[in-house]
This record gives sequence, structure tokens and C-alpha cells, in this order.
Amino acid sequence: MKCSHCGQSLGDRACPACGAEVLKESLFCHRCGRSLEAAAPAPAADSEETDFSKRVLCSDGNCIGVVNEQGVCKVCGKPYSGEAR
Repeated sequence: MKCSHCGQSLGDRACPACGAEVLKESLFCHRCGRSLEAAAPAPAADSEETDFSKRVLCSDGNCIGVVNEQGVCKVCGKPYSGEAR
């Protein structure tokens, strides 16, 4: 399947039921309606579960970011200055 504006390929695949060309990220075939379950990427064997109770929220009262390992908010870039206001 190609973009109607630039002609670039959109990463297509074939529907296993009817063979229609569908977008790679499609959940259903636009022709026959069959579910196109995308294979979820397998988690890395050595990765740990994310523990949300250990995250540090940005101390800026208006930001929704989380402080990274360097002590800086991932969203606004402000350094951590203690408890959120």
C-alpha cells in the first residue's frame, strides 16, 4: 500500500483470510473485517518489571513528568528540588 500523496510504501502486509493489502499496524482487514492480531513484542528476558512506586515525580506543580537518573525531569527538564508542590 502506498501513500496517496508521496507514493512512499506504508509497510503493508496481506490479510490471511482474503489476501487484501492492509497496513502493517491495522487491527482489522478493511475488506473482509477479519481481526489482524499484531504479534506483541516479547519482553526481554533480563528486563525487570517497572516498579511505579519507586518513581520520583517532577517537583514543578504543573508538570506531569518523572525525574530521571540524572535528577532532571524527563518532560520539562527542570532539576528535582524536593517534594512536589
